[in-house]
Amino acid sequence: MGKNFIGLDTEKTAQLADSLNDLLSNYQIFYMNVRGYHWNIKGDNFFELHVKFEELYDDLLLKIDEIAERVLTLGHRPAHAYSTYIERSEVPERKDVSDGKEAMENIVESFAKLIGKQRALLSLAGDAEDEGTVALMSDYISQQEKTVWMYRSYLGH
Repeated sequence: MGKNFIGLDTEKTAQLADSLNDLLSNYQIFYMNVRGYHWNIKGDNFFELHVKFEELYDDLLLKIDEIAERVLTLGHRPAHAYSTYIERSEVPERKDVSDGKEAMENIVESFAKLIGKQRALLSLAGDAEDEGTVALMSDYISQQEKTVWMYRSYLGH
């Protein structure tokens, strides 16, 4: 077993980079969905949701960059084509959603997929002794669990 330039097992970092690219693909589709919700929202909660969706896509964009940079830090190349994102994402592409409740339900569903993937990455990174990825995934999970709770409360769940 060889070590890469930051002292991690090269086989394990290749697996981590692949999983991070999978996560990146899901984030990119989720990001574009939320941009669409922001642009197309209509109805009674327009002002509130328009702002919330902007806050969310700004946060997703930061995370997209952090994930891509983590892939690079591990010595691999981040996925950077929408054809790859569409192919790899389990978050479905959403088009022409203008109903706030539907958008919020889609967001909660997307977060569930991301949190599941991040939990798997947390385990994989722990096994590889990759504290950088562990810290990133742990931060994302704790933040997003609270966000899901708030969005579900908004929906009355």
